[in-house]
Amino acid sequence: MKIRDSNWVEIEEYLKHDDRCVLPLGSTEQHAYLSLSVDSILSEKMATDAAEPLKVPVFPAVPYGVTPYFMGFPGTVSLSMPTYEAVVRDVLDSLYTHGFRRVLIVNGHGGNSPVQTACAAWVNDNPGTALRFHDWWRAPKTWAAVKAEDPVASHASWMENFAWTRLPGRSMPDEQKPFVDFERLRDASPQEVRTLIGDGNYGGDYQKSDKIMDEIWAVAVAETRELLEGEWQ
Repeated sequence: MKIRDSNWVEIEEYLKHDDRCVLPLGSTEQHAYLSLSVDSILSEKMATDAAEPLKVPVFPAVPYGVTPYFMGFPGTVSLSMPTYEAVVRDVLDSLYTHGFRRVLIVNGHGGNSPVQTACAAWVNDNPGTALRFHDWWRAPKTWAAVKAEDPVASHASWMENFAWTRLPGRSMPDEQKPFVDFERLRDASPQEVRTLIGDGNYGGDYQKSDKIMDEIWAVAVAETRELLEGEWQ
């Protein structure tokens, strides 16, 4: 259940019998011809679809992440890692105050992944808590499903092109883009990154059929739901 569709009385009642919740992490950054909010859209929908049958509360996705390399593309917003760590810790502190003790973080942006260190420190500082950090798109079963469909897939390519991340009325190139030279990207400035990747797609087709995407999504939802169920360490 989405927090945005709940009131405080309902959450207080929920906490009398369960202490799980889901926190999606997103980003606001270029995704070629897709929405600038792809990572937030996907992480929140993934969290919601996975948690719905279990009636576990899902908080709104944190819409900003760590993405300095895309600052050459207008619309991108990037936080520094110290700021991002502080934001995530403050959110976790708030959840703890109200009685949440088991938190599944569903992350939708690779640049956010280093915040796992701060999350581990938070668990250390708060005995009796458990936190699982889940990069949903590269979890083993999901990534295998992507690679089985097409091994050429990366940022802003078909693998992020779902019905809910497309923008109405925008057409996609009908081609497979070659992979960008990742070695050259590693130390590139934001403007150099823009020059190297052009429209923003790192490599791969721009779109696959909705049938294919729905099948991959179903694998990812099931894999994410497994983390909410069963024993927490």
